[in-house]
Amino acid sequence: MLIRRAPAIVSSEITDERVYRRRREFMAAAGGALVALAARAVPIGGAQAQPARAPRLPDVEPGPFGTNERPPPYEDVTSYTNFYEFGADKASPARSAGRLRTRPWTVKVDGEVGKPGSYHVDDLIRPNRLEERVYRMRCVEGWSMVIPWVGFPLADVLKRFEPTPRAKYVELTTLFDPEQMPGQRSPVLGWPYVEGLRLDEAMHPLTILAVGLYGSVLPSQNGAPLRLVVPWKYGFKSVKSIVRIRLGTREPRTSWPVANPQEYGFYANVNPGVDHPRWSQATERRIGEDRRRNTLMFNGYADEVAGLYRGMDLRRQY
Repeated sequence: MLIRRAPAIVSSEITDERVYRRRREFMAAAGGALVALAARAVPIGGAQAQPARAPRLPDVEPGPFGTNERPPPYEDVTSYTNFYEFGADKASPARSAGRLRTRPWTVKVDGEVGKPGSYHVDDLIRPNRLEERVYRMRCVEGWSMVIPWVGFPLADVLKRFEPTPRAKYVELTTLFDPEQMPGQRSPVLGWPYVEGLRLDEAMHPLTILAVGLYGSVLPSQNGAPLRLVVPWKYGFKSVKSIVRIRLGTREPRTSWPVANPQEYGFYANVNPGVDHPRWSQATERRIGEDRRRNTLMFNGYADEVAGLYRGMDLRRQY
């Protein structure tokens, strides 16, 4: 399949002006500390530089709900990222994420569950069938990508922990370690990064935990070793490098709405009719294209997810 390399994009069109005023640069190579995932368990990684392409994942099968739209080159997806833990501009994560040690890695599960505990990430991954799902992803800043994720439904993991009848929300937390994540020395956000979903959103079959992309191990700058992917919401909902999954009775206080409630809401559903206070959300710039395109309600997944929000005012509950 012919794939075009993404052209340069004017930084003022795509980046939060408070944190990124420098000229955009694409990195040719991805950084990170990753080694092959064999038998669905990745050996311990170090802090050495990652090769241009991470090792292939075994036994990946095509998954449902994918789009047939064309992804950009692997290098663009792994070098142009939002991951504030490694820096507020798009190029810093690829430069800095090589210091992240993705093994050993433990995920704490607690709250309204019948089986709380601390689980090695490989024990969460191993029982699941790895699927490739080509999802549209939309950033609140106005740019978008099509990404072939490799992962498995979050619902399959949550069911193993036996949510109690009181569980209504899922809270997910990123690693807090400023030595490995130098962006956490900046006060741009309160750390650690926290995101959350209603339980029905988390259990929806579109919602996945990703461990790879393009059939390969997930690079550190893209959220290794385990990240959330919720394709009908703006990208900041898809929390990276997860170390805690907590089920609760109340809506969690998540990072961007706490930092700037005038601009960011808990639901963060892609909605062309609700503008960001500083820019329109009616159109987007797809990485790999020269033109702008109309933004789709729920990022094009309305048939699958609109029923979750029946009766809600999506202009107020944004």
